[in-house]
Amino acid sequence: MSIAHPSQATAEALLTDGTTVVIRPLGPQDRQAVLDLHSDRMSAESRRLRFFGVSRNAPRLVADRLCGEPRAGLLSLGAWVGDELIGEADCEILDNRPETAELALAVADRWHRRGTATLLLEHLTHAARRRGVRVFEADTLAGNRGVHRVFADLGLPVHRRLDQGEIRVRVPLDESDEHYRAAVDERGRRADVASLGAMLRPGSVAVVGVSRRPGSVGRTVLAKIRQGGFTGPVWAVNPRAEEIDGRPVLPSVGALPAVPDLAVLAVPAASVAEAAEECGRAGVRALVVLASGLSAAEARRLMGSCRRYSMRLTGPNSLGLAQTDPAVRLDAEFGAALPLPGTAGVAVQSGGVGIALLKRLAWLGIGVSSFVSLGDKYDVSGNDLLQWWESDGRTDLALLHLESFGSPRAFGRTARRVTRKLPVLTVDAGRSPAGRRGAASHTAAAATPTVIREALFRQAGITATRSVGELVETAALLHVQPLPAPRGAVAVVSNAGGIGILAADACADAGLLLPDLSAELRELLPAGASSRNPVDTTAAVGPAELARCLDALEHSRAVDALLVCLVPTALATDPAHDPVRALFDGPARRRLPVAAVLLDQEVPVRYLTCADDNQLPVYSDTVAAARAFAHARDRARWLAEPTSAEVDAPDCDPKTARGLVSGFLVADPQGGWLDPVSTADLLESYGLPLTTSVWARDEHSAVVAAGALRRLGHQGKVALKAYWPGQVHKSAAGAVRTGLGADHEVRSAYREFAESFGPTLVGAVVQPMAAPGVELLAGVVQDRVFGPLVVLGMGGTAADVLDDRATRLAPLTERDLSTMVTELRGAPLLLGQQGAPLVDLPAVRSVLARLSRLAADHPELAEADLNPVIARSDGAVCVDARVRLEPRPSFDPYLRRLRRPAAAEEV
Repeated sequence: MSIAHPSQATAEALLTDGTTVVIRPLGPQDRQAVLDLHSDRMSAESRRLRFFGVSRNAPRLVADRLCGEPRAGLLSLGAWVGDELIGEADCEILDNRPETAELALAVADRWHRRGTATLLLEHLTHAARRRGVRVFEADTLAGNRGVHRVFADLGLPVHRRLDQGEIRVRVPLDESDEHYRAAVDERGRRADVASLGAMLRPGSVAVVGVSRRPGSVGRTVLAKIRQGGFTGPVWAVNPRAEEIDGRPVLPSVGALPAVPDLAVLAVPAASVAEAAEECGRAGVRALVVLASGLSAAEARRLMGSCRRYSMRLTGPNSLGLAQTDPAVRLDAEFGAALPLPGTAGVAVQSGGVGIALLKRLAWLGIGVSSFVSLGDKYDVSGNDLLQWWESDGRTDLALLHLESFGSPRAFGRTARRVTRKLPVLTVDAGRSPAGRRGAASHTAAAATPTVIREALFRQAGITATRSVGELVETAALLHVQPLPAPRGAVAVVSNAGGIGILAADACADAGLLLPDLSAELRELLPAGASSRNPVDTTAAVGPAELARCLDALEHSRAVDALLVCLVPTALATDPAHDPVRALFDGPARRRLPVAAVLLDQEVPVRYLTCADDNQLPVYSDTVAAARAFAHARDRARWLAEPTSAEVDAPDCDPKTARGLVSGFLVADPQGGWLDPVSTADLLESYGLPLTTSVWARDEHSAVVAAGALRRLGHQGKVALKAYWPGQVHKSAAGAVRTGLGADHEVRSAYREFAESFGPTLVGAVVQPMAAPGVELLAGVVQDRVFGPLVVLGMGGTAADVLDDRATRLAPLTERDLSTMVTELRGAPLLLGQQGAPLVDLPAVRSVLARLSRLAADHPELAEADLNPVIARSDGAVCVDARVRLEPRPSFDPYLRRLRRPAAAEEV
């Protein structure tokens, strides 16, 4: 029997055909299942390839080995569908080579070519790596094409050696390999899309719980499905009705003439779990649950049925979903607006937001490829839908409203890939400053919910807006206009000086550039016009003159976008003199993106169809138009940046760090702040540049240490820092003395500490005074949902007052290291501007890279606060650091598994 390891937790995951499997360690209770797998569920040929011959005893020997007496070096995982063991993967660590393990695989014949072996190998690789295994080895027959295909497709390097018809396979296990991670992501995408087919492209639908009462939710959904022209059969289920609206109603899902792909459950919350179980037994592959208010027990029963029968679930508390593909035409939701067919994918958590968003999109004329109301998001999430839209061949714009993230690291990784192909817009919902309250360190104070979400959106290339209105206004521009150049230089053209100035202010506030324009424009405009930016054409401008002006600006190298702002004038009552005609009669699709502002427009944004039959977004407010251009500029910048690999931090010693972390948590299971010596040891194991420090337990030791360190200190002086357990902010507590020269100054400082802090004082740290430089804050804080957040900011005692910080979720990329520095307001101090010396930027980036690696390797690192890190032209050095540890399980964000919602967890 294998010994269960903490990293071998039970997981649920998807095969390539969308089937849900449970992966868990094998134990004594599984002996018969293992025996059946290797005997009854594998053909004679499969057993020959697995055991290198035909032996009746081989299945029994495997069952005894995997499920018999405990073996310390054995790891074994089984894949289960219901009560059936469909495959197993095991490895046994070699006694003479503890970093190498012998690998074996077996999959039932009818489950071949569905990704079973590959999925098992991914999970076994994860478990083996946690046990220190770095290489898998296996003996295979040359003719075993199936297992060789599994190795080839895994994404890891494979080395083969042929010897007398047998091939010795060697697979180095590097989970950080980008090729491996990309292969895992692609397998996950294919499996996810396959599992969603029954939900978003169903061939048949049943509405369970249809009421005879007019206006009820179930009856409304049924009517909309039929009125929408769904292309497949639609059935109504209600045990207490025989017909509704003159059409037959069946008493149960089992009584239907065929198994529906999708079931919409319109039953009360108390009946949802029972209805889901019935659907699962019948073979339904997807559920939409409209009810809300499920108890924890009901949620567990619902999710248990979904996982057991491989059903994907939208909801509960869902408004429903819609699919406008002409081959499907499904409108299974109870909102008021009918989604127009189109190319925008829409997913919302709030039904009210969904109704409002669909109404605004319909009024604007933006059609929808698919709409999903996620509700409480027990299963299907924004991550799933991004992968669907990436693959459906119809969607070119994604709009999201997400109030929570079940697996933000998986979401961010998917979004980073999808945003390269299509714009992804979201409403940043749930912003709150409450996360700052009670923060123990400067780094933790920066890690508010808003900051963490913004970091996720920024790194993934997602366009984050502040409201549904801003979302629609931005979508209106991105949906029909090209992107500006990353520079973001806008020419504002108006027929009234006041509105032009307002538009210029709005552009400047949005961070857009307003370049100087050529004086030659004046020759194209009426007398008295100004060709400066904003361009004031005066009220006398006619459509022909305005059109020539726009044509000239379009070909100006100084301009990346055009914003045309017009107000109604008395001259415009004559259509021949109305400058708006320049918009109607001109092209909407130019080399540069164009938007207009009409102050007399009653709606926030609409489309104007132009002479080339393309559409021009027209806003009623200059702020909305400028904001949309800024979002377009940000997307252009994102796309212009090449994809960036994760940063490398050489010469780290994770093994030593693991020992330090484990030892501390064994001694203090609740976790806490490390003492100065342990803090230095942990940070130095990852190569972080710490100043020389000597621990002094008493006054005499402090004086001796100061004498030894003076020659290293700036101007021959030292600093003394008092310490007691649980200490956080030294300076605020008066626990720091700097610039100490003579021995008597050190003695006096220590005695002051002893008098001030009494018996709580356990000693002091003595350090040489660091040479002056730019004081920075560098740190990391672990969020239980989002993972580690790396922080860089202007530091020192005024760090919180300055509040100048850049944040990114780990693991960082090379691009993150550069942009974190440049986006600080204090960046000129680092970049050698305004007379300041250029600091050693590679040294600053190295600090961030090592913090990122440290936090990613050790989830127990709750907080690390390096403040200040003094950056100079000759390097960077940290002169004060605090680290807090707490027990947390290891989590691999790249491991394929279905998330289980908190509402369905055992309590």
